[in-house]
Amino acid sequence: MHTGTPIYSGKAKTLYTTDDPDKLIMGFRDDTSAFDGRKLAQLSRKGKINNRFNAFIMAKLAEAGIPTHFEHLLSDTESLVKKLHMIPIECVVRNLTAGSVCRRLGVKEGIALDPPTFEFFLKNDELHDPMVNDYLIRSFNWASDADIARMKELTFRVNAVLKDLFFAAGILLVDYKLEFGRYHNEVVLGDEFTPDGCRLWDAATREKLDKDRFRQDLGGVVEAYEEVARRLGIGIQ
Repeated sequence: MHTGTPIYSGKAKTLYTTDDPDKLIMGFRDDTSAFDGRKLAQLSRKGKINNRFNAFIMAKLAEAGIPTHFEHLLSDTESLVKKLHMIPIECVVRNLTAGSVCRRLGVKEGIALDPPTFEFFLKNDELHDPMVNDYLIRSFNWASDADIARMKELTFRVNAVLKDLFFAAGILLVDYKLEFGRYHNEVVLGDEFTPDGCRLWDAATREKLDKDRFRQDLGGVVEAYEEVARRLGIGIQ
């Protein structure tokens, strides 16, 4: 499998073509950003940690019958993935209050949500990823009714798998975002699942072990990611 030309470069990952038109190489970089790219940094080893973290989580989800774009690791910082036609919608589940929901609703951080909440956001940095609903998604033809139902179903199935996985490691899965795409007309999980795109707290102390450490200038970002990986049994040399 040969790396071709870069076709997309996001905040922390680059996608490359391969000699298979149905496959891409996803490269994880050490770049770190927050607040729609207004805060930037390079954190050594982050790309390697996230690549292996994502591979571990995607394998656990596949074992649970959740279809993903992940194929296999290629190197410390690269993975082979299916080429998807991405749906421009982020699916967010919240198990506890944190981040934007606290600002929007004026509630304190750390309230347990039962049942968990579900929100759609349009993936658009220039507009700061505005919240949207099913009607807007259908009206603008971003996804069909069947796509919407499938994304909701898979997002909650992911929650059922990962809440237990993290809790067994002494970690609370506070919230997370997922992105989906179509692969030969099937909706499958794309993008990544790493501490960049979710909130993870120590279950006993509620210490933050995710990218909020970067957003809030708490320090020890890479060390927190490594601690989560260690607790999950992810081997990173």
